[in-house]
Amino acid sequence: MRAFFAVDLPDELAPAVAEAQSAFEDADGLRFVDPERTHVTLKFLGDIAEDGAGSDPNVPAVDDVIAAGEQAVANTDIDPFECAVEGFGVFPSLDYVSVVWAGVDRGTPELTALHEALEAETTALGVDPEDHEFTPHVTLARMNDARGKELVQEVVRERDPEIGRFEVDAVRLVKSTLTSDGPEYETVASFGL
Repeated sequence: MRAFFAVDLPDELAPAVAEAQSAFEDADGLRFVDPERTHVTLKFLGDIAEDGAGSDPNVPAVDDVIAAGEQAVANTDIDPFECAVEGFGVFPSLDYVSVVWAGVDRGTPELTALHEALEAETTALGVDPEDHEFTPHVTLARMNDARGKELVQEVVRERDPEIGRFEVDAVRLVKSTLTSDGPEYETVASFGL
């Protein structure tokens, strides 16, 4: 199964996320994320085995990933904390836009510590390490083609919205199933702070 560790934005922020996305509504070539499914990904795992029996020895089993998540959260010793989602950004750059996101201001040190602990525990299981610096963010849209790139560039340069604040009190291990209507998420395990 395809999986990742994340913290969720609460449902009450979905209207503010949708409002932030509306700044890009005239940009052709964007595919928007469902505002009710927004989250901050702490560690993308790729494929993990749903059970250990008969699986590829190079693919970690879900039970081992759950144990790694528990250990990582325990290692950080972080209490529940507040996050502030604000501002726009893109990956990988304004010259070549593939993802449009909202940034995280308050809460970045805690999210980074959780990411680093999850990175250490999961790479020990054989999960590929990240090949880029961790930037806490909430994905708003993905760019399928460059038709709307100039509008995206303009909005990112000129607007700095405050989307909202929320308390992070848990990390989730999430199963992601790709469908034609977008990804469907299912919680596999939750780790309280």
